[in-house]
Amino acid sequence: MANKIYPILLVFLCFACSPKLDKETYKKYQNSGQEITANVQAVLLSNVGKAIQSGGPEYAVEFCNLQASTIVDSLNGVFGCNISRVSAKNRNPLNALNTEQEKLMWELFANEQQADTVLQSGNHLVYYKPIRTGMPACLKCHGNPETDINAATNQKLEQLYPNDLATGYQLNDFRGLWKVEFKGEL
Repeated sequence: MANKIYPILLVFLCFACSPKLDKETYKKYQNSGQEITANVQAVLLSNVGKAIQSGGPEYAVEFCNLQASTIVDSLNGVFGCNISRVSAKNRNPLNALNTEQEKLMWELFANEQQADTVLQSGNHLVYYKPIRTGMPACLKCHGNPETDINAATNQKLEQLYPNDLATGYQLNDFRGLWKVEFKGEL
């Protein structure tokens, strides 16, 4: 019972202390966040898919290590916001949960108590949306290291991400959060 009350209390504390967004503003930025994350995810998945076809999952790990952040950064300029991925089980240390807001959102999404959402943070708005292991191909790099990930890919993961936490997932598992910060919107 306490496990169910704790996240609800966190939600209350988070939202009770922040100003309310009007419905029109909320919906506008929720729609923008959905559009942006759908586009970014499509671009990343397309590029990762090409990398897998080109050199297998181990090449895709190397591609992601070198290019994923650059791709997301370039899309920041296209959309005029700051797009990132955050996770408690991160592969890239730069994607770790760093703020109390990220930790709270992680808790809520992990307990399936939150859908995508828009929050006010200071003078800007932040959109959060869950990332799931949505395709079987995801498991080639994020699945069970003993059954889903081949030896060459495991070796590449250990080489490029010695502190990797982003394995052990099954299809449709919650894996992370998209975070879109709309700059100077309020």
